[in-house]
Amino acid sequence: MNSKPSIERRTRRDFVKASAVAVVAPMASAGAATSMKAPMREIETDVLVCGGGCAGTAAALSAARNGAKTLLVEKAPFAGGIITSVGLPYFDGIADIKTHRVVVRGIALELLAKTGVCQADAQEIKPHNPTIPNTFEFKVLLDRELQACGDKLTVLFNSFVCDAESANGRVTSVVIANKDGLVRIKPKVVIDCTGDADVAARAGAPTEQSAEVQPLTLHFRIGKVQRVPDISKLCRASLVKAQELGELPHFYGPGVMFLYSNDEVYIHGVRVPANPTDAADLSRAEMQGRADALAMHRAWKRDIPAFADSYFLEAYPWIGVRESRRLIGQHVLNEKEIMQGRRFDDAIATGCWYLDLHPNKTVVGSANDFNPEKVQPGPYDIPYRSLVAQKIENLLVAGRCHSATRGAHASTRVTVTAMALGEAAGCAAAMSLNQKTAVASLNGQRVREALFQQNSGPFTES
Repeated sequence: MNSKPSIERRTRRDFVKASAVAVVAPMASAGAATSMKAPMREIETDVLVCGGGCAGTAAALSAARNGAKTLLVEKAPFAGGIITSVGLPYFDGIADIKTHRVVVRGIALELLAKTGVCQADAQEIKPHNPTIPNTFEFKVLLDRELQACGDKLTVLFNSFVCDAESANGRVTSVVIANKDGLVRIKPKVVIDCTGDADVAARAGAPTEQSAEVQPLTLHFRIGKVQRVPDISKLCRASLVKAQELGELPHFYGPGVMFLYSNDEVYIHGVRVPANPTDAADLSRAEMQGRADALAMHRAWKRDIPAFADSYFLEAYPWIGVRESRRLIGQHVLNEKEIMQGRRFDDAIATGCWYLDLHPNKTVVGSANDFNPEKVQPGPYDIPYRSLVAQKIENLLVAGRCHSATRGAHASTRVTVTAMALGEAAGCAAAMSLNQKTAVASLNGQRVREALFQQNSGPFTES
């Protein structure tokens, strides 16, 4: 029998051949075109905010609301940093633990009120470290606030700071990487809110990092958990057993909380010693954090009847970093100053958190191993000079990498204090442009006065 292909089959085969030829030719020419390296794209802006976490979001909003053309770059696909990328829902530092008096107003209080936790003019908040009801909704809230600034604020998510170039005591450009390739940004003022002082370090401003830094923590959630008495105590005993069996290298606490639902727990208890400014070690820490979170759940599912039908719901995208590089600025805030409640004429924010130092070892039932007890200051001033870099006149550093000793930083690093520092930096950046004065030369008392006009700044007085 003749096996000659039918006309229909021959047509299909010919079509495939023709299509292959047609596709190859444009691909070859496109390859030839892309082999010619295009010049790096350049963007000019008045204020560049590097990092869109708690400090960076507040800095960008503050600068744009004060009229400065602002560009915010953030490596995640959303803003919020430790609240959204790491999943820590606490507004730590907004109120004094003893009196519950609100000590940070401005953007931080505005955002908390918009989550429904408090009134916009709240004078007291209980508990002193409230939790927001939904971290995803908080992402969307930040999206709306950033978009509301209109053409004064441009946001580039998925954008990673690669380099900073400086000359004659100024940052001349910051190089970022994103879907556009390498992009050179030429700002008049830079606010480094990277958390790791990446821009400051690469621009040549003095920075420091302790030989040992606080451990990293991955936060996660578990669904379908029965609410039983002493669940934290049961979880603690199970983790002690898991560590003895070699299933878990380190942990703390753990904190086991029914924050979002009656049958779902939010966990903080992972503890990974690491150097977060070393790319390889940070990658190792991310993997270790995920392994530890899963090991915890498996131990609880094995040992605790309340977890028998539970399932691992999610681990947040990033492991949380508490400590890395810090700026050595015009003033290095120290723990003696905050414990004595020293007042500064150029105060631009108020801190109130305890000296929250996590050790690089297992601590059962607690986050810290203070002996005899934790160190709790009253509300204290943070001066403008702790945001101002040495040697670089157009650079401010806000958030957990501002200028402070390791002990002081253990208090100033928390979410709401970071927002307050970011808001102050954004306000100062806009002022410097209006006055045609470098941020390093601004009178910090004038910055304080400007913040007061926008219902922000220090609030240490009773």
